[in-house]
Amino acid sequence: MIKHYFIAACAAVMSLSALSAAAQINPAAPSADQQLVQRGEYLAKAGDCVACHTAKGGKPFAGGLPIATPIGTVYSSNITPDKEHGIGNYSEEDFDQALRHGIRKDGASLYPAMPYPSYAKVKPADVKALYAYFMKGVQADPAPNRGVDITWPLSMRWPLSVWRKVFAPAVAVDGPEDNSPLVRGQYLVEGLGHCGACHTPRGVGMQEKALSNDSSQFLSGGVVDGYLANNLRGDARDGLGNWSEADIVAFLKTGRNSHSAAFGGMADVVANSTQYMTEEDLSAMAKYLKSLKPVKDSTAALAYDDKTHQALRRGSDQSPGAMAFLNNCAACHRSSGKGYDETFPSLALSPTVNAENPASLIRIVLEGAEMPWTHKAPTQFAMPAFGSRLSDQEVADVVTFIRSSWGNQAGSVSASEVAKVRKQLPEKKTVEANAAVTTR
Repeated sequence: MIKHYFIAACAAVMSLSALSAAAQINPAAPSADQQLVQRGEYLAKAGDCVACHTAKGGKPFAGGLPIATPIGTVYSSNITPDKEHGIGNYSEEDFDQALRHGIRKDGASLYPAMPYPSYAKVKPADVKALYAYFMKGVQADPAPNRGVDITWPLSMRWPLSVWRKVFAPAVAVDGPEDNSPLVRGQYLVEGLGHCGACHTPRGVGMQEKALSNDSSQFLSGGVVDGYLANNLRGDARDGLGNWSEADIVAFLKTGRNSHSAAFGGMADVVANSTQYMTEEDLSAMAKYLKSLKPVKDSTAALAYDDKTHQALRRGSDQSPGAMAFLNNCAACHRSSGKGYDETFPSLALSPTVNAENPASLIRIVLEGAEMPWTHKAPTQFAMPAFGSRLSDQEVADVVTFIRSSWGNQAGSVSASEVAKVRKQLPEKKTVEANAAVTTR
């Protein structure tokens, strides 16, 4: 009898050990609530919510980030689940009203610095997941909200309700799921990704001129914080016409590819958002972007021209722009203008260089730029600022040289254009740059 009890006990211990080992190998699947929160976290990253709702040095989603608008400065709101200053008292319907309709819990209209015209396309099922994440997956923070720096009467909010009725689209409804890559890509680009908020030009009412591909104005380029948000359509000269789907995926995943590198606000987008997205979603976005027809169908593709490279090597080009390039730029971007793949961007045939608006190129020369850090490309390369060592005329010379060399065919840049961009730089950098230039 004792032997039988011993055998049974051993069997029980062995069974429990096996179950314990199995539990370690195959941990319990997350509950439905946990899955919803995880889904919401992914969607929040796809929407890059943290970028606008986190101030420098502040807690995630606690708001306070200054956002410049033509009428003054708006500060992002606290969207943590804090019940006093955040959205802790928001119901799911309240959350939906703010996210997709642009209406706060108290009924006031939000400034369209919040891209609710794009978020209107987010499906209710995804709104539900986002709500679950912000209520259960985000740490509450008591940071108070800050009022807008907009003078009266422009600070009155009632005109915003008129703006909403005129420019905001109807919100999406749940329907049959279509996860084909093209449809999925359109949903991400036009909706959560809110790419049009930066890359689409604005009208006189500061509305995006198009919210979808119904118009060729959609994603044809816009200006944000003094940078040109590039044309994302199929134009070969200043768009994505020469980029493959794989090029776009690489750029969104790492902030760099053989054509370009992320700078300005786009570096933050890659760092906070797109690097965390799945390959399937990035590929879908790339497929949709490559489906967009060019703005100018008649524009021919640019072709590389080696004449500048050879002239620089021989020393036969002694122009001010060529000399400024050799003294300041050639070490990284090379006399061929081709740079080094995924390290120092190519200037030859670059969409940024060939854009009609030279604002981005001027600003990068003046204040430098830094690639984002990503998991797939952890090495950060930075370009130093040249605003403190080059005058407005010298910057104009080198930028004009770059825009007309190696097959590039963009217009010249004047010293007055450089001066205008310099004045828009953050105050500290502007003071330092002007002091250095005036003491030359």
